[in-house]
Amino acid sequence: MKMKKIALLAVFLLIYLVAIPLVFRDRPYFLRVLTTASVLSVISAGVWLIFYIGRINIGQGAFALVGGYTSAILVSRLGCSFWTSLVGAILVTVLLSVLIGMPLLRLKGVYFSMITLSLTETARLAAQSFPSITNGAKGILNLPLPGALSVGGLTLIPDFSAVDKHLAFYYLGACFLIIGFAALYRIVNSRLGWLFRSLQQNEDLASSFGVDVPRLRVIALAICAAFAGAGGAFFVTMHQSVYPASFTVQDSTYFLLYCFLGGLGSVWGALVGTFVLFISFEMLQGLNQYQPLIYSLIMIGMMLWLPNGLLSLKLPWGRRRFLCAPDPQDEGEEGR
Repeated sequence: MKMKKIALLAVFLLIYLVAIPLVFRDRPYFLRVLTTASVLSVISAGVWLIFYIGRINIGQGAFALVGGYTSAILVSRLGCSFWTSLVGAILVTVLLSVLIGMPLLRLKGVYFSMITLSLTETARLAAQSFPSITNGAKGILNLPLPGALSVGGLTLIPDFSAVDKHLAFYYLGACFLIIGFAALYRIVNSRLGWLFRSLQQNEDLASSFGVDVPRLRVIALAICAAFAGAGGAFFVTMHQSVYPASFTVQDSTYFLLYCFLGGLGSVWGALVGTFVLFISFEMLQGLNQYQPLIYSLIMIGMMLWLPNGLLSLKLPWGRRRFLCAPDPQDEGEEGR
């Protein structure tokens, strides 16, 4: 089984890192679509983690917008490099999530969801209301491409303006995707992940066993915000601009749909759901007014026949738990 897992990952990386760039290197539109899907997958991964602790986050667009503006302000106003602004975007969004998470995470169910829904609109209005910092509705334009990243005189990443920027962003998006989901998989399969799962099962019972429930909630939201901050900074730099409407309530809703489509029981659900839904949405653009209808029919069909997501399908290469979050009952059965 372990060899099958390694072989499957190797095939995926070979296609993603070698085959696709070779086939589409002269077709920048397709590279841009795949790059965007990679970044949106990382942002959606944060939403999936909040699902993992038993909450529904409809405010991921707010954290992505904050991360994007933080990166843009650091680059355009303070002259920082993209790599420095990326770290700054993650730190600012994590700090913001901790500040608002401590009071908000006390709410449960629909109340928490509704409050997070208002966060994205609050972030958009804040971006419009402080033109001296954010340039208001005009946004921040003409952001420079990422420069070279060197460590000890060794250039790890070249200057994007000196190479094919579409391929450069594609590979950077691939790095974001691989690192992001590797981190998420590691978190879920660690002690911290098991504690997160206990919150999903029964917060009161977990608290009675000495689990610091409020602290774990804040940690989960901070990780979620870090994913959004990094994705927002990448998205803004790729488009070389940011506006108050760069991430809206609709985007926050899409992040939820990506997770639902892929499957909430799987670490990889956000990745699969994002690629399938976003790419299919792009393919339907040529249908003009029929696009929303077909899109809606696809979603209705998914809810009727695959309510647990695409990864609930039986896979031909073996046990489904390879793709899914670990189940304590499965572990107990193995032990017996």
